[in-house]
Amino acid sequence: MQSRIILISEDDDFFEYIIPKLSLRKYDELFRFSFDDVPEKLHLLKNSLLIINSEGAQEQTIELLELAKNTPAIVFSFNDDEDFRIEAYRAGMFDYITILTKDKEFDAKIVSALNMVSSLEKNNLYREMLVKNNIITKHNEVFLDYVNILDRELAKIKESSVSAVLVAISPDEKTKFLIQPNQIETTILNNIRRNDILMNYATNKYFLLLYDTDINSAKKIWQKIKSNISEEIYAGFANCLNKGRQQIVNEVLNNLHEAINCQKNNTEKEDNNDFSKENFKFFRQEFNRKMEQVITPIFYHTQQKYNDKLFGMSITQNVGEGYGVLNIKGRHSDGTFKITAPGASAVNIDITYQSNSKNEEKKNKFPQSKRITLEPEELESGLLEDLLEQFILEFKEEVNNEFN
Repeated sequence: MQSRIILISEDDDFFEYIIPKLSLRKYDELFRFSFDDVPEKLHLLKNSLLIINSEGAQEQTIELLELAKNTPAIVFSFNDDEDFRIEAYRAGMFDYITILTKDKEFDAKIVSALNMVSSLEKNNLYREMLVKNNIITKHNEVFLDYVNILDRELAKIKESSVSAVLVAISPDEKTKFLIQPNQIETTILNNIRRNDILMNYATNKYFLLLYDTDINSAKKIWQKIKSNISEEIYAGFANCLNKGRQQIVNEVLNNLHEAINCQKNNTEKEDNNDFSKENFKFFRQEFNRKMEQVITPIFYHTQQKYNDKLFGMSITQNVGEGYGVLNIKGRHSDGTFKITAPGASAVNIDITYQSNSKNEEKKNKFPQSKRITLEPEELESGLLEDLLEQFILEFKEEVNNEFN
């Protein structure tokens, strides 16, 4: 496949240095521009690899990287300036080379960047086909790496003190299979602003970052989105300012699950007195199946995952007839995640915390106990893993506060 490489520098000596190292083929395209030429050549940046000489032009390099965010760019510098390199990565740089970069490493970086160009070109062709067939909108974009995206955006929010709200969006376990692929994300993207950011964190589950917004305004935007989706979907909200990623993810997922559970509790229930022995037997069979296929293996894997990783804390789990318990014990505190099915219609998840700290102020700040009620078919692996992760992270955060 033909490659297009664009060299940008204010120093002609850079061109003489870099071109012999590129191993160009006869059908490859090579362009050489100064920074001042770029505005007139923007159409060439698409499906190209940029190699930018930042020597004596660091500010111009950052501006160009921000302008060409969707174009892989390798930045060259004579010396490895760590502060500038970090700033360049944040601005969208693909890779970084210096005069000390060895030839084999140089070749590997160029090949990797050209492969990215090729992938982006294929994606653009596929996206154009989807737009043409009205499957997605022209500006449809969903980020998959929500961890790095949130870290980057929360750093910007902290630096600028701008108001922002994170929204967690999900159908419940009953309706998630009725939602068409991409239905939720397409509806969201058609109802948000260009500077808002949509991220995928699980199948049909999303984080939406809304800038210059408070909770009330975010809820109005959410109602607009929700009204365009026929199936029932839910949302949790959390303010972003002065919060770390894990704290805000934990908070917004808690609020999402509370919204799902609250809606369920507000729905009229059938009279349980009409349950026959046959129905009771069926319920117990379904719950026992969940114990065997979902609860037991997830409790075990959670314990294995966090063994020796919880400083100053221990984690244990116990599963018996009709119940499952995962317990975390700290120096002055305990947390319990217990699943039971006391009746014949619902599964209870009781999350309790207990602090033995002598500091009454910190003791009073410990998380409140809560109960989540589900039907057996709703207790799926993904939901249980989410709830356990939140439980552990919330407990760790409060235990760490004991030492502050």
